[in-house]
Amino acid sequence: MKVAAIIQARMGSTRLPGKILKKVNGKTLLEYQIERIRKAGTIDQIIIATTVKGSDQPIVDFCREKGISYYQGSEQDVLSRYVETAKEFSADVIVRLTSDCPIIDPQVVDQTVGYFLAHQELFDYVSNTIKRTFPRGMDTEVFSYHALQRAHQEAVLERDREHVTAYIYTNPDRFRIQGIENKNDYSHYRLTVDTEEDFELISLIIDKLYSPDQFFYLENVIALLEKHPEWSNINAHIEQKKL
Repeated sequence: MKVAAIIQARMGSTRLPGKILKKVNGKTLLEYQIERIRKAGTIDQIIIATTVKGSDQPIVDFCREKGISYYQGSEQDVLSRYVETAKEFSADVIVRLTSDCPIIDPQVVDQTVGYFLAHQELFDYVSNTIKRTFPRGMDTEVFSYHALQRAHQEAVLERDREHVTAYIYTNPDRFRIQGIENKNDYSHYRLTVDTEEDFELISLIIDKLYSPDQFFYLENVIALLEKHPEWSNINAHIEQKKL
């Protein structure tokens, strides 16, 4: 059984264009993210799912330069992009990640994927976002190829085509859904990158914690933010875009 982490990525962010290739200390945010996901023991392959638009060619160039698998599909119909990517790389289990989570914790990924693999006879979809206890930026969704394909065949609303898993988690009568919660509620922390303020905070965290010789985890980030509570105020006012 092949577990593939598929990261949707494009350059055309409305609030912070080109954010995933912005650099902190000479390395792009996407590179940090991939480096961290590679530490997850449950992931067999990492694939970047980008678009056929010319403006996303820098992502393709990045993948080619770094030797990272990629697929180019529809910009708006992200659900079809995921189905095509999963089919192209023969994925049995899909781990959906977004490219705005550069400091995602591989232990959080492993926790969510591990739960799905241990209970896949019971659930079609497992996520740590159903009830938020993890910070934004640790989002991990895991589902079977069968569930993804079924959503692709049935979903007709524009919302459900643009947001890969929306059809699944808004139809609990049609899919077997399970949430993963953290023992501590850290949902008030925002560790994703969608605005300049987000980028400022993530830059501070990476600058303080990143080292080629020593890996850092969510617990280290939380300890740092508790030591510098004023840092969380940098992006505390940012509202997540609605579905």
